[in-house]
Amino acid sequence: MRKEAGWSIRGAGILPRVETTDAILLRKTKLTETSLIVTWLTEAHGRLKTVVKGARRPRSAFAGKLDLFFEAEIQFARSKKSELHTLRETVLKNPREGLRKSFLRVQVASYFVELAELVTEPDHAVPELYDLLKRALDYLSAKEPDKRALLHFESELTRVLGVQNKSGASPAQAIGHMCGRLPQGRQELLLRLG
Repeated sequence: MRKEAGWSIRGAGILPRVETTDAILLRKTKLTETSLIVTWLTEAHGRLKTVVKGARRPRSAFAGKLDLFFEAEIQFARSKKSELHTLRETVLKNPREGLRKSFLRVQVASYFVELAELVTEPDHAVPELYDLLKRALDYLSAKEPDKRALLHFESELTRVLGVQNKSGASPAQAIGHMCGRLPQGRQELLLRLG
């Protein structure tokens, strides 16, 4: 077997390249009655989407391994034709059970995930952003969130992205300027956090 441009050649058939990376599950969307589209933030490849065939079946090999904020080692086959790759395997590393102890923790985690999705492009790795989100979700899994934690995440995000504003604008304003918007629930979330 020889490799050409990331694809394995075996006789007349071409097999997609299979890659392994650590990932955080950002979003799940129903594709068919039995399959899902799962969006990940990965350490090595940035944001990517995978189709998970059969994930919604009762005896799926993925049962209990695909939930929001889960950290896993994933194995996926790259698609030649689209940005939707095929998930082959997942090994759960951290389910972050503490996040489910309060609705406020889930809300803040969702805000962080939405920011991560907003500032990333498909297949563009930013290891510092992956590390920032991982640390933030671990923090929320262990502790109740407060306003300071949310503002710290935004500040660190501007540092990672290199968009700190020296003119006195807040990190949120810098992110909003860069992306054209901020997640909708930010103001309500700030009020809830005190």
